[in-house]
Amino acid sequence: MSISLSPDQERLIQTKLQTGKYNSAEEVLEIALQLLDKYDLADAVWNEDVGEKIDTAISASAQTPPIDGEIFINQILERFQQDRS
Repeated sequence: MSISLSPDQERLIQTKLQTGKYNSAEEVLEIALQLLDKYDLADAVWNEDVGEKIDTAISASAQTPPIDGEIFINQILERFQQDRS
């Protein structure tokens, strides 16, 4: 596989190499790809976690009687005020 890098990407790799921390452009790219993989995994875990929380909230809301919007907002404001105290 061959890839083309933008001038900014090449400059970034050169900057990383100049620090002496990395031995080659390949090493810089390998680390970048590993980090991208970790990022994607963390993103997938986060999405799954949020999905589970949404499902739980929907389930709970089906078992909770409706509440007036103004009452709901006032209850939230009261909680914030209590937390500040």
